[in-house]
Amino acid sequence: MDRDSEFLEYAAAHRGRMLRTARLLTGGDSHWAEDLVQVALTKLYVHWGKVRREDGPVGYADRILVNAFIDERKRLWRQRETSTERIQDAAPARVPDPADRLTVLAALARLPKRQRAAVVLRYFRDLDVSAVAEVMGCSEGTVKSQTSRGLATLRDLIDDPLETMERVR
Repeated sequence: MDRDSEFLEYAAAHRGRMLRTARLLTGGDSHWAEDLVQVALTKLYVHWGKVRREDGPVGYADRILVNAFIDERKRLWRQRETSTERIQDAAPARVPDPADRLTVLAALARLPKRQRAAVVLRYFRDLDVSAVAEVMGCSEGTVKSQTSRGLATLRDLIDDPLETMERVR
């Protein structure tokens, strides 16, 4: 199998997982999530020969996705762009009540980016602390503290879901 075929097979198999992770990182902004996945897949393709020989593409792709999310703030066009459409999720909701799902997404959107990344990778992607530290490029202690702070903030935000939803609008 040639390089391009291998990459296309990988992208087809893992794009959905990457998109779900990106949607959580972006607090439900499906357009931004699509952009992040596109950036990650583009960078992954550029380094495909190296990636498939080393640790494997899954961890590398996760690292690219999280870094793209954290670094996105530096792009001027992103700061000027505003989402106006409602969240449309093609993936089946894992939270039974749609209102609960929106509350969680709204609360996630309010977290600082590193806290959000740590919480999403630990609890939505179910990665262990060392894997999250590797993906985020930080120490395990940083992952633990960012996760703890993120969960505490989420608890506070979700205790008052009306206030959370009003701030997102």
